[in-house]
Amino acid sequence: MAQVKKGDTIQVHYKGTLTENGMLFDSSEGRPPLEFTVGEGMVIYGFDNGVLDMSVGETKILVIPHLEAYGPLNEQMFFEFDKAQLPAEMGEPAAGMELHMMDQEGNELPVMITEVKESTIVLDGNHPLAGKDLTFEVELVSIV
Repeated sequence: MAQVKKGDTIQVHYKGTLTENGMLFDSSEGRPPLEFTVGEGMVIYGFDNGVLDMSVGETKILVIPHLEAYGPLNEQMFFEFDKAQLPAEMGEPAAGMELHMMDQEGNELPVMITEVKESTIVLDGNHPLAGKDLTFEVELVSIV
């Protein structure tokens, strides 16, 4: 039976949870399987590496440390932003709200409000899963 190797394009169904508490953060349930080419960096390293040698129909649990997922939490990605510069239609800022900012090249960057102060808000530009160990239940649907 064929096994997954680097360079194969594969389709998988998956369920992603936080290793720490089992909270579901993503799943392909109800959607077509995820298709990607193994070894080309289209998915996080631990996922890419974890599907190697799987056979069609096989299910595998991948426990991925944060360094093989979205990396550590980077303290330099926290910054203060003047509340007066927020669009009026946004309403009152609150911790946990997600905003979208633009960098100098025009790329959209999602940021999370982590704290609201008197005249500023503290924003976190880290990926929401940075610093978190992840667990994926993966089923290999096909090797294309």
